[in-house]
Order: sequence, then C-alpha cells, then structure tokens
Amino acid sequence: MEQKKLAIIATKGTLDWAYPPFILASTAAALGYQTQVFFTFYGLQLLKKDLGDLQVSPIGNPGMPMKMPFGPDWFQDINWNIPNIVQTNVPGYEALATSLMKKTIAQNGVATIPELRSLCQEAEVEFIACQMTVDLFGFEHSDFISEGVEYGGAATLFEFAGESDICLYIRLTMDKWSPDAASQGRRLFACVRAPSFLRQVINARGSSVML
Repeated sequence: MEQKKLAIIATKGTLDWAYPPFILASTAAALGYQTQVFFTFYGLQLLKKDLGDLQVSPIGNPGMPMKMPFGPDWFQDINWNIPNIVQTNVPGYEALATSLMKKTIAQNGVATIPELRSLCQEAEVEFIACQMTVDLFGFEHSDFISEGVEYGGAATLFEFAGESDICLYIRLTMDKWSPDAASQGRRLFACVRAPSFLRQVINARGSSVML
C-alpha cells in the first residue's frame, strides 16, 4: 500500500499557534504518514534553537479564553473576555498572558513546544525552512536547529504538496470547514480549530485545509 503524505504550511510564530503544526505532524507521522512541515515568514520562529521567547498574542484573538490557572474552582471557571483596548494599553499584558498560558499547559500535562518538536524529529518529520524568508528577515542558518531541517522555497513545497493526500495551511482566520466537499475529494480551503479534526479528513484524498 502506498504511503500517504501530509503537507503542513506553518506561518505563525506565537506560542499558541506553534501547537497545531507540531501536534498534527507528530500525530500524522505516528499514523504512518510521510509528513513535511514548511515553515515560512513568522513560522520560522518555530525552528529557532531557543524557543523560550515564544509569546502568546491575545490581541485580536476573540476565540482565546482567558481562564485563570489558579484559585478556587469558581474563579478558574470564569472566562475573562478582556477588551482589546485593555490588552493594548496595559504594559506587560502579553507577558502576563504568556505566563498564564504556560502555567495552564503545565497544569494540564500538555507537552511543551520543544518536546513536541523533538517528537516530530524522532518521527522523521521533514522540516523545510523557507530560504526566501531567511534572507528577507536577515537570519542565518546558524540561528536554527540543524537536525532534520532543509532549506527551500515555494517550489520545494509544491514538489511535496502536489503529491500529498492532505495539505494543511496554518493561519489565523476562522471560516467553516465543509466535510461534504472533503468527502468528494475536491481541493478544499477551510478552517478548523483543533488538531482532533485530523481523523475527519484522513481519508479525504487531495484535500487542502486552512487552520
């Protein structure tokens, strides 16, 4: 049986948006997919040697819950919808949100981004760093991890993605995913909110999905 292929395009470099590409890539590899992740623009941050600088960016993200990872149960159940004007004008708000997110991740036993990246490397997931973005932002190859990382451009992506069964584009907008279109095997551009959807498209050959 021919091995299925999954192509992922990662364009976001924040702590919260680092999770989808690494979780989906490691899951697909465990399911037997040949998996490639193409890191471009801000997604290149996820290949940096030191991931300690990754921040959460709650501004303009109305879908992000701000529940506190401490205090009594009733306090932790409150969904703090902080207006953008407050987030913008309160000094250190992004650092606070990042700290709370990291605490929530740790309390729930969720793997860290470095752990998930290492898991992908162990599963032989192919990492492709966009050379154009490296040049554009003045990076050096020495800024990034070396194990399992290759450098290429759009042509490198299309060479693999053109033969892939599923192509996932990690982005920020929230549209609606159509399972009917996927079941018909059409090229599909849509949006999903969580990695759990992977099994819904696992048999949809020739699907392109936006996250």
